[in-house]
Amino acid sequence: MSQKSSIDLHLHELARVAPNGYYVGLHIRLAAPLMSFMTYPQAWMDHYTEQAFALRDPTIAWGFSTTGAVRWSEMTIPDPFGILVQAANHGLRYGVTLSCGPISSRTIASVARGDREFSLAEIARVQTLVRQLHEMTEPPEFLTKAQIEALRLIAAGDRHAAAAAKLGISESALKARLLAARERLMARTMAEAIQRAKDTRLL
Repeated sequence: MSQKSSIDLHLHELARVAPNGYYVGLHIRLAAPLMSFMTYPQAWMDHYTEQAFALRDPTIAWGFSTTGAVRWSEMTIPDPFGILVQAANHGLRYGVTLSCGPISSRTIASVARGDREFSLAEIARVQTLVRQLHEMTEPPEFLTKAQIEALRLIAAGDRHAAAAAKLGISESALKARLLAARERLMARTMAEAIQRAKDTRLL
């Protein structure tokens, strides 16, 4: 099974456990996740973005301050902007936030439902899924010299033909290097691969 298929399966199961949506921010570095997935209602996502709640969200603050899992109803982090109350008004009445990984590459996730608190068994299952997503998306520690050279030229604006000529290889060989780098970085597009390589200081 490909890594993408495995990630999709984990997210599908997460959606099954969290009927009112979830957020997963994987390997947050310099305040931005390397990958993120969200299925909350669009109205809530729009409101959250418009109000810049990410900078004030108690669930994010909790995720950076500790690791483990906590129900929103049991969270002791202050919420002066009433974000959790506003979330409840959008149907996210009950939730759990989970956090794992070192502070330099933290994964923070939240799941929500509207009908009842999550059971201990559900929390344990979500915790396992989030930890596995964190592990399977661990950024690579290195790219090959050939992959870095190819990415660097494309990042600088060279087209495939020009980049291949500079490296003294065929276009198909260049594309193979770029594809290998993109797969290693778990990126969907070349632009995403370049950004991810920069974020992890591989480029």
